[in-house]
Amino acid sequence: MKILVTGASGFIGGRFARFALEQGLDVRVTGRREEAFEHLIRRGAQFTPGDLADPELALSLCSDVEAVVHCAGAVGVWGRYEYFHQGNVVLTENVIEACLKRGVRRLVHLSSPSIYFDGRDHLGLREEQVPKRFSNHYARTKFLAEQRLFGAQEFGLEVLALRPRFVTGAGDVSIFPRMIAMQRKKRLAIIGNGLNKVDFTSVHNLNDALFGALLAAAPALGKAYNISDGAPLPLWDVVNYVLRQLELPQVSRHVPVGLARSLATVSEGACSLLPGRPEPALTRLAVDVMSRNFSLDISQAREHLDYQASHSLWPALDEFCRWWKVQG
Repeated sequence: MKILVTGASGFIGGRFARFALEQGLDVRVTGRREEAFEHLIRRGAQFTPGDLADPELALSLCSDVEAVVHCAGAVGVWGRYEYFHQGNVVLTENVIEACLKRGVRRLVHLSSPSIYFDGRDHLGLREEQVPKRFSNHYARTKFLAEQRLFGAQEFGLEVLALRPRFVTGAGDVSIFPRMIAMQRKKRLAIIGNGLNKVDFTSVHNLNDALFGALLAAAPALGKAYNISDGAPLPLWDVVNYVLRQLELPQVSRHVPVGLARSLATVSEGACSLLPGRPEPALTRLAVDVMSRNFSLDISQAREHLDYQASHSLWPALDEFCRWWKVQG
């Protein structure tokens, strides 16, 4: 099978492109800087330079491929709506249009469980439990991208969306790096009682899920799937495990949730007034994410994608820590 993997210069896209090559697939990748893809090119990936925001490039990339795994997108909790709409909605529209025009059979879309988040505790969230309002621009535009995806079914495109939670492994630059930096500055604190349980996803489990989505039979099509390791863990226990592996002090200081939200509100307000609207050190969304229980029901993925969640989180954390030490 020949596939296009978008976003392969990033953590998830890059790890899946490598996994797909190891499974014997022909893999095409794209981006602005070829050096970011050298590890994939050495393993046999075909690299095409360019920006996926260019519809003509998207058409070219989708020529002669059977499936697309769309991992590219705008991420973050801060920024203007236009940035997230361009990176998540418009980019997805370009990929969908190219798939339809070039006769691509299947499009697997990397979405996010951030669309569920409303600042409250949730355990065992099912795919249909999408709130009426979204917590930030990222969540809203990821959901809009899903809607565009599912709308393409009527034109014959086979589509699936995956919503993986807290993906962990070597190459992750979003979950733990910020906490590590804050702890080195002695600014990291446990928000609330520190007992909140959350889902994580080993990158190896996500690779299995994406691969399963490429091969899934007709009953699996047209659906969104929660993906996690299926075993919620206390967030701050996991954070302290990583800090121990990196020989950093444990987090022990507690800050009440109310105080943390007040500080975040002040920080957001100040940054909104500054030139360039720099990202605050603490946001209300981050406070809620770090203090709430949040887990997913993955039974639909188990049923339709033959998803086993067979990889434990701990080796993925060890893998991240070894990689982080090498980065210096």
